[in-house]
Amino acid sequence: MRLEARAARREVFLWIAQRASAAVLALCVVVHLATVIYAIRGGLSAAEILGRTRGNFAWFGFYSLFVLAVSAHVATGLRAVCAEWLAWNGRSRDFALLGLALALAWLGLRAVFGVFGGAV
Repeated sequence: MRLEARAARREVFLWIAQRASAAVLALCVVVHLATVIYAIRGGLSAAEILGRTRGNFAWFGFYSLFVLAVSAHVATGLRAVCAEWLAWNGRSRDFALLGLALALAWLGLRAVFGVFGGAV
């Protein structure tokens, strides 16, 4: 029974993580699109945008949060898809999706560091 209770708690945690990451993503997408529209309407070039963002800790934090929310959301969402559509359950699925989440986070944070920190 203890093992079943732990598995149920894990499922509840992952369900909450999926919904929480979706809420963060919704906010991040709105802010990102508003920023892009502002930059385009203002006629900013890529060089001007990079000049404004390089070294800006607020935008660095925002886009780091965005990347981490994407990583968590994708992995937890695909976990459910793999279970329901592919009948793929168990540790192999969980480790594969953990690897995917870590790869997405690594690649996304490299991009964030490249844009906001200069050199990667």
